[in-house]
This record gives sequence, structure tokens and C-alpha cells, in this order.
Amino acid sequence: MKRICVGGEKEMKKLFLIAVAPVALSGCITLGHPFSVGHIPSIQISKTTQDQLVSMFGQPYRRGIEDGDATATWLNYHVSAFGSERTRDLYVRFNPNATVKSYSFNSTIPEDQTAIERARAAQ
Repeated sequence: MKRICVGGEKEMKKLFLIAVAPVALSGCITLGHPFSVGHIPSIQISKTTQDQLVSMFGQPYRRGIEDGDATATWLNYHVSAFGSERTRDLYVRFNPNATVKSYSFNSTIPEDQTAIERARAAQ
């Protein structure tokens, strides 16, 4: 089997190192974008729509399908090699009419516990 490398294999390794070095040196990775947890308690099963969620939280980080149902995930992860970790994600599964079928909010951020408690009390 013949391998063809555009620009040569050594150049590709250099490009990879140039791209990875800043992340390795900073020791942290951020994924997603910040979103407000203040709206979490207002999510209502079979009432809140996908468009309303986009208005509340912005565009989701990713969309998908689970057992035929559309899904969306909002996330904001900031992980450091030096021990600090702040992660927050909202996973939503939709009914065929684009209303919320179920959702899950998870966070390692202590302040978010208040939002989680409010969501439980609202149920």
C-alpha cells in the first residue's frame, strides 16, 4: 500500500506539534460555550419548545437522535491539567412536535446546585 502525504510527513508532524503545543502548555481545554442555568427550572415537559430553548441558551453544542427522538446538548467544559474542573451540560430529548420530552442537567460547579434544587422543587 502506497502512502501519499501532502507536504511530507515531517511537515505534517511539525504542524501537529504547532497546533497541540499551546494546549499542552496552557494545561487546559474549554469546550462549548457558557449558558445561563437560571432558565433550567423553567423547562417544562411537553410545553417548552426547541425554539424556546435556543432563545434561553443559544445554539446547542451538538444535535443528535436517540431512539428516533431528536436531541440537543448544551455544554460548557473547562478542564485544567492542574486540578480545576468546571463542567456543565444540558441534554434535551424532544417529542415529534419539538417540545421537551425529557432533559438532564449536570454540573460540577457548586453555585449550580441552587439551580438544580430549584428545578427539583418546581416538579
